[in-house]
Amino acid sequence: MSEFVKVAKVSEVPDPGKQLLEVEDVLVVLFHIDGQFYCIDDVCTHDGGPLGEGRLTGYEIHCPRHGARFDVRDGKALCMPATEDTVAHDVKVEGDDVYVRLNED
Repeated sequence: MSEFVKVAKVSEVPDPGKQLLEVEDVLVVLFHIDGQFYCIDDVCTHDGGPLGEGRLTGYEIHCPRHGARFDVRDGKALCMPATEDTVAHDVKVEGDDVYVRLNED
């Protein structure tokens, strides 16, 4: 497992909002919702679509290509055409700094 990497300031990501990031050569999306931060891969498991370009509704991100939805809290696929979860990563906040630790799967 990798180490936590500083990726943003709390004040840089609106609530609710999202930010596309690259962490250790992996594209991820950082979400700020109701004062909490979550992070998932920027990949729809249906066809590799860019989740960071999708619409955020509550805790769900909608893939802009075919409408698959994922729970940003744990990466769970919520509807077809996606049948596999996307990878969720660990997030911690220290002061105004947001850190992400990548998970393998």
